[in-house]
Amino acid sequence: MKFILTKRFASAYRALPDDLKRKIDKALRLLIENPKHPSLHLKKMRGAPGIWEMRIDKGCRLTLEIHPDAFLLRNVGKHDEALGSP
Repeated sequence: MKFILTKRFASAYRALPDDLKRKIDKALRLLIENPKHPSLHLKKMRGAPGIWEMRIDKGCRLTLEIHPDAFLLRNVGKHDEALGSP
């Protein structure tokens, strides 16, 4: 599996502090190794068909689409902001 980044994801990621970027990088490694890893809390979003959400930490979420050969990373940031615009 590979990652495809939307422009919105790339821009949001660049704006985050380095410590949060490290957490995101770790979570993405776990996603590749085992999408069912319990610390990811990966689940389908309600009201947004085909979009999944993943926990980075208590206040940060990442949204994505799962395709047969890639993860499309859509958005990342504060819980309400990322999930409000997946």
